Amino acid sequence: MIKLGDYNTLTAIRRADQGFYLEGDERSGDILLPNRYVPDGLAIGKEIEVFVYLDQDERLIATTEKPAAKVGEFACLEVAWINQYGAFLKWGLMKDLFCPFREQKQRMEVGKHYIVFVKEDEESHRLMATAKVERYLVPTPGSPTASTSSDSNSVPSNSVAGSSLKHGDTCDCLIWQKTDLGFKTIINNRYQGQIYDNQIFQPLHTGDRLTAYIDHVRQDGKIDVTLQPTGRQHTLDFAEVLLRYLYENDGHCDLGDKSDAELIYDRFKVSKKAYKKAVGDLYRRRLIEISDEGITLKA
Repeated sequence: MIKLGDYNTLTAIRRADQGFYLEGDERSGDILLPNRYVPDGLAIGKEIEVFVYLDQDERLIATTEKPAAKVGEFACLEVAWINQYGAFLKWGLMKDLFCPFREQKQRMEVGKHYIVFVKEDEESHRLMATAKVERYLVPTPGSPTASTSSDSNSVPSNSVAGSSLKHGDTCDCLIWQKTDLGFKTIINNRYQGQIYDNQIFQPLHTGDRLTAYIDHVRQDGKIDVTLQPTGRQHTLDFAEVLLRYLYENDGHCDLGDKSDAELIYDRFKVSKKAYKKAVGDLYRRRLIEISDEGITLKA
C-alpha cells in the first residue's frame, strides 16, 4: 500500500517524456517520478526509494528529495508565504506545506519559524501541518493521561504501545519552547520532555535538534532529559577522564564542590553533578584527596 507523505520503495515500470512511472497500487495507480529527480542508472524493473506526496494539482508525485519531516513527525519550519486560507511552510520539497489558520495557535508570519506536526487531513486526505502540537504528543504508558485519552487525533501515526525509555537512554530531542524552568522538548517524535536550566550549558534555540539523555520518566507522562550522559557508566567513564587530567596536570585540579557549574562545563563538558559524582568515585577508590583548593592525586 502506498504511504502518502512517507518514503516508499517502488519499481520503475515505464519511461515517459516527463520521467519514469513507478508501480503503485490499485488505489493510487502508477506514480510519476519527474525527470529532475531521476538518478543515473534508474531503469525499468529497478527499485528506488522515493517520497510520495501531492503535486499542485493534487496528484500523487514521487521525489528523491527529502523533506524536513514526514507524516507523523514534528519539525521546525519557516513560513514562505501566506494567503487568505493559511500559511505555506518550507519543508524541503518543491510544493510548500500548508498550515490552515484553524491549525495555528497564533497567526503565523512570513520568515518566522514554528514547531509543527505533519499529518494527513482526514477529510481531504491532503498533507498539512498543524501548530497545535500538544494534541499529537503521546503520554508515556502508565501515566494518568495515557489511560484516559480517547482522542484518536492525539496519537501520531508512528506511535507504539508501550515505552522502553529508562534513565540513561539516549534520545532524539527537538527543542520546542522556552519556559520559566528551561525548555520544553519533543522526544523521539513522540513524547513531551523538559530540560531544566541547571542542566543547560550551551545556547539553545527553538528548532534545535540534538542528542539528549533520559533523566527521569515522570508519573504525569512527561520526561525530564539532560544534555549530559547519566548513570553509573558515565560516572566511571568521566572518572577516568578526570584521573587522566590529574596525571597530566601535576596531580591537581582547582575545581571543587563550590566551583561554578559553568567553569566545570567549560573545562570538562560535563555538568557539576557529573563532576561531583566522579570526584566521589575517585575519593572512594582512595586515589585523590579533597580540599578547599580542589582535588589532588594521592602520593
